[in-house]
Amino acid sequence: MSREALTSILKESNHIVFFGGAGVSTASGIPDFRSSDGLFNERLNRHFTPEQLVSHTYFERYPEDFYAFYKDKLVYPDAKPNGCHLALAKLEAMGKLKAVITQNIDGLHQKAGSQVVYELHGSVLRNYCTQCHAFYDETFILSAEGIPRCAHCGGVVKPDVVLYEEGLDNQVIDGAIRAISKADTLIIGGTSLVVYPAAGLIDYFRGKHLVLINKSTTSADNRADLIIHEDIAGVMTAAVTALES
Repeated sequence: MSREALTSILKESNHIVFFGGAGVSTASGIPDFRSSDGLFNERLNRHFTPEQLVSHTYFERYPEDFYAFYKDKLVYPDAKPNGCHLALAKLEAMGKLKAVITQNIDGLHQKAGSQVVYELHGSVLRNYCTQCHAFYDETFILSAEGIPRCAHCGGVVKPDVVLYEEGLDNQVIDGAIRAISKADTLIIGGTSLVVYPAAGLIDYFRGKHLVLINKSTTSADNRADLIIHEDIAGVMTAAVTALES
């Protein structure tokens, strides 16, 4: 019944915005870091927590160790878009979905065909020299031995991802706020809404329908018009397929 309700909401909506977290990409083989069996609950290093391993301080002090962890745990070059990514791209092509706002860094929304994507935490697909700002893709990082260094000036090449202790990009935040504030429907999926300031963006929503699709409860459940505690890839695929028929 809940999937039919979602299809009905999609049908009557003309300015949908999707806000997604790590749970969106689990069907693509990328771990949900904060789940009970996720990366952030592993004891990966007896001296540092997972959060510290992806912090700006750790990157500065132990760059070689940072990249060993980063390449092993945060980059998934073989990952493919799943049903949720593809359904959202279809919704955009229909003219109903106006923006995707994501906490993920995997670039799978763009690979699925989405055009308007606000990446709150950056992307592993973009990397820049910290000195001359030359651009490098993820293949360069993955193939580098030890610390990736710029071919032009020898500077350290840093992923364009927001590490702990770093601020979010103001232009991305502004774009996300504008999108949410104009939405008639906001779909929040695959996130428990515990990571701030990203989770606070939903406070800008003034539209008609707030939809939550997540396997576990969230802090915004009491505000939602529709709550679906199911796998988001299956839910979005079924809803958009029904909308197309």
